[in-house]
Amino acid sequence: MTDQAVAAAGSRQFYGRQRELKALRADIERTGLDTLTGRKEPRARVLLVAGRPGSGRTALAEELIASVASRYPDGVYRTRLTEPGGEPVPTARAARELLRDLGVAEPPGAAEDELTELVRAALGGRRAVLLLDDAVDAEQAEPLLPDHPDALVVAVARGPLTGIPDVRPCTLGGLDPKSAIELLTSSTGSVRITVDPQAAEALVEECGGLPGAVVLAGGWLAGRPETSVADLAKRLRGQNGDPLTRAFLLAHQALPQPAARILRYLALAPLGRADAHTASALAGCSVQAAATTLADFARLGLVAETGDGEYEAPGHLVPLLRAQLEERDRPAEVQLARARMLERTVRLLQSCRAVTEPEGSPARRKLAGLPRALRFATPEEAARWLASRRPALLACARMAVADGELDTLARRLIASLVRALTAHGGAEAAAPDLYGLHRLVLDVAERRGLHRERAAALLNLGDLDARTGRTKDALLRYRLAWEAGRQANDPYATGRAMESVGGSYQELGDWQRAGDWYGRALAQRLAHDERADQARLYTRLGAVQTYAGRYGEALRHWRAAAAGYRRLGDLPGHARALSEAARVQEYAGRPEESLRTCEEAVEWARRARDTRLQAALQLRLADTLDRLGDPAAARLHRAAADRLLESERSAYEIRSGSAED
Repeated sequence: MTDQAVAAAGSRQFYGRQRELKALRADIERTGLDTLTGRKEPRARVLLVAGRPGSGRTALAEELIASVASRYPDGVYRTRLTEPGGEPVPTARAARELLRDLGVAEPPGAAEDELTELVRAALGGRRAVLLLDDAVDAEQAEPLLPDHPDALVVAVARGPLTGIPDVRPCTLGGLDPKSAIELLTSSTGSVRITVDPQAAEALVEECGGLPGAVVLAGGWLAGRPETSVADLAKRLRGQNGDPLTRAFLLAHQALPQPAARILRYLALAPLGRADAHTASALAGCSVQAAATTLADFARLGLVAETGDGEYEAPGHLVPLLRAQLEERDRPAEVQLARARMLERTVRLLQSCRAVTEPEGSPARRKLAGLPRALRFATPEEAARWLASRRPALLACARMAVADGELDTLARRLIASLVRALTAHGGAEAAAPDLYGLHRLVLDVAERRGLHRERAAALLNLGDLDARTGRTKDALLRYRLAWEAGRQANDPYATGRAMESVGGSYQELGDWQRAGDWYGRALAQRLAHDERADQARLYTRLGAVQTYAGRYGEALRHWRAAAAGYRRLGDLPGHARALSEAARVQEYAGRPEESLRTCEEAVEWARRARDTRLQAALQLRLADTLDRLGDPAAARLHRAAADRLLESERSAYEIRSGSAED
């Protein structure tokens, strides 16, 4: 979080700002403009903590939330609206993260309006607090505000959020001298401050009272017990720039060269977060050396420990780190560091997925050959790592694609991430993340002119659109995939796309176009002698022609499907196709033929030993006999169906009991 290091470095105790806290708590109770006019407040109360980066904005917001959390029993939800480097976070992405925390299923590929509506609906019935950290402007924050007067929104921003009505602002400057000295003392200890209180006052004055600068100054002194407070104040006066920049430059210059390089390279870490593996890959050092250096940085106030071995560079320091990176490191070295980080991430994701494979599988044998630092002991450990690193991994994929120079590594990273998410969470649970990842693949494929990859990405996106009911969107993607498959001369992609286009038209009720596209797909399967696909497409054509009322064509396709399944040795498929043929004959007013075909289907279901299918066909046969005026025979078939289903239930109960034993 922006300014999180202010609260996290050294002691986590909160210093000063009591007047601001009191005013913010009073603002929660203060009557709003709507209430003064006699109307109930239409939405949550919005409090604003405004100030420069490094002023402790987020720390104050968190302290306020902690002090009033008991009044909001439905919880606290947080989202950051600015990347550590200062780039605005799209509102849709922030909404997705909030929905995940709220436990609300997100439709894959949903538009921003739909996502923000889901957020407001989820928060609408809750007495909860929403923290919007580092908001850029009102347009970014306003769609997320709950339409519920019992909720509280605490926004953190540089300045006013003009456009949101009745916002209660609290603008921060520096800490008062007493509180700033207390914050400094938490890092240095009391002795050095007590022996020279005037130097301590001069030092915090040089820091402008900014908590971010005071924390860095305290960390610098903590690492140099022989240096006086007055000496540090003198050094700061000799630096150029604002107080935060001067304190950072002094801290950076004091680091050994290898550590300073690691610190600068943290600006390349996704979301500004790095564990020992990420820092090791970026700097080209050992994992153990990176872990030790990150822990030292935390003690110096340069990073904040977020738990599970991960550290975060404060948002107010990331622009300064980037500036030093551009000044001191050659572009080729920076690009090599990015490539090392992506390669290490790919290997970790491959290991994360491989541990879910059965013992003795090729993936597990390959996993055993990896260095110990890259292996996960159990699937549970891998799943915990994947869950905790998920936001950073998704950000890493976005960064890799945006870079534009590492597209091969970007494609490998995305493919590995897709497989890991699917292996641990299942395709359904991972679908919202997969949608965004497939869109990234599509971006790379279009940029590089990779028609095969473009077709694959479009097919995957079309499948996700179709699954969430956006059939017209899916249809467009499938048609584009067909064109890309033709450009790539890829029979699989074109065949799959044609069949999917037909399925979309079928879903839309356009039977003629559905039949046309299924026919194109069938022609390709016939040309390549792909018999299983041929049989499946004959069933699709039979279904479409049945819906369209063209019973002659439908019967021909169902007969062809039955023959295809019989040649493949798929007896249940053969029986089902005959059953559908019997249904078409009945629709066409040929009940006697339907009866004979249905009897044939029953026989094939019996040979296939598919009890449930046989019972279903017996019931259909009974219905046909009723319509033909033979109720006695119909009763016999219904009784036979009941006996089959009863035997199936008995067998299931026996198997269940054995399993429990």
